[in-house]
Amino acid sequence: MACAALVSVLSLLAACGSSETPMTPLPDAEAPGVDAGTGDVDAANGDGGPALAKCDDGVRNGQETDVDCGGGCVPCAQCMRCKVAADCETSQCADGTCGPAFQALPALDPVRRALDNLVATIESGMRCDMDIYIDVVSVVGRESYRFSEKEAAYTSDLLGSGTSVLKSNAFYIVRPWESRYWVARRAGELQEKAADAAAIPEPEKRGFIAFARTTMAYQLLLNLNLSDTNGLRDDVSGAGQPIEEKNEALSHIAGLLDDASGDLSTASFSFSLSSGFEGFTTPAGFLKFNRALAARVAAYRQLWPEALAFLNESFFDLNGAPSVGAYHRFSDEPGDLRNRLFVPQNSIGELRIAHPSFAADAAPFDARMAKATLRTAAASQAGLTGNRDVWRYTSATAPIPIIRNEELLLLYAEAKVHTSGSPDAVVAINRIRLANNVPAYAGAVTESALFNEILNQRRYSLFFEGHRWVDLRRYGRLNELPLDRPGDDVWPAFPMPAK
Repeated sequence: MACAALVSVLSLLAACGSSETPMTPLPDAEAPGVDAGTGDVDAANGDGGPALAKCDDGVRNGQETDVDCGGGCVPCAQCMRCKVAADCETSQCADGTCGPAFQALPALDPVRRALDNLVATIESGMRCDMDIYIDVVSVVGRESYRFSEKEAAYTSDLLGSGTSVLKSNAFYIVRPWESRYWVARRAGELQEKAADAAAIPEPEKRGFIAFARTTMAYQLLLNLNLSDTNGLRDDVSGAGQPIEEKNEALSHIAGLLDDASGDLSTASFSFSLSSGFEGFTTPAGFLKFNRALAARVAAYRQLWPEALAFLNESFFDLNGAPSVGAYHRFSDEPGDLRNRLFVPQNSIGELRIAHPSFAADAAPFDARMAKATLRTAAASQAGLTGNRDVWRYTSATAPIPIIRNEELLLLYAEAKVHTSGSPDAVVAINRIRLANNVPAYAGAVTESALFNEILNQRRYSLFFEGHRWVDLRRYGRLNELPLDRPGDDVWPAFPMPAK
């Protein structure tokens, strides 16, 4: 596909010089103004909602399809909910969610045009509600506080305050859960359409199918991170399928990645990807990305020799830059998505505050403390206080990592300890420590001590990227997380949404 076609869908590859379909950026208002699982006005609103939409009150009411948009209000932006095309700025309402604008792509036949648009829709959609996903796993994992004037659940439900519990129809599970399944269904659609496209050469078919299977696996993995032992529906076509338990779901995800790996060995890519996949835009490059995800899944399954084998097939580089990897890209171009995890330093109102333990437990002079900068004044809400802003994403265009070499270095160290390779593990650990102004590791080289060290390095290297809670859970160490108020709880898993 020509480079200009993807630019106009994702607004991310400005070097191609294409003009964009005008769209309005995502609104600043947080999605959690409503019960996104049921479509009803949030219970916190208290009045059941007026008969007519207000369109400007920060609550979904009347015929609005999302907060203050759709259903007679202004059209909704990408990732927001819809019922018909007119509800969306992009005129693409697919399966209840506004996707990016379809492009004309006049140089392509209708079949290729549809396939290329699906690829762009999938990559764009993977960013939807990632802010909520990272917020909720970081709050539950005591990496951060989310102080919000609009949604009390961040300091009540997610922290188990008093009698508060996690609800299966609340925004914090429904929004990210539905977004991941929405993308997975688009990936399933791409796989089916590519397989049925008689005029597409087989290597190109395999390219589309491998992309679809890899991205579907990634989406399912993120949802399983939330539900954990509550299981997952592997069949993405609807909600009526049986729930598979965690190990079966992980096996299914690993199988998708392995099937895609087989396809990639003889595939060709006739489509483009955004700059978020720089270095991974060919079948050979994308295979390295696929194998990196496979290494993460193998670690979650405690299959350590397999994890090492997959790392060797990935972009893992013991001497490489920690930042190399695949990312969700954002831009401030008209109509594109912005990174809503960005909050300016020393803001008031809607805040992301680093958990006090992040600074208290840090090594002296650790460069990674730049991810949690001191405020001019401490912030407080609901009996919680912190004096450092989360500063992991320093602009509205800052990318969110999908997977990068810094994680792979620590996966390598973890796998080496589990396979009696402690000296190699220490080498990898020191690559991380020395790169962050921390002296070389001088502690014990027992398995227990090295696991403690690896988890600590993961805590600081992967801060606010969605790993801390998952890491402690897979080692049975959630009881090590601090309880900041009497009666708080640490949750091991989110309930599956009610629908």
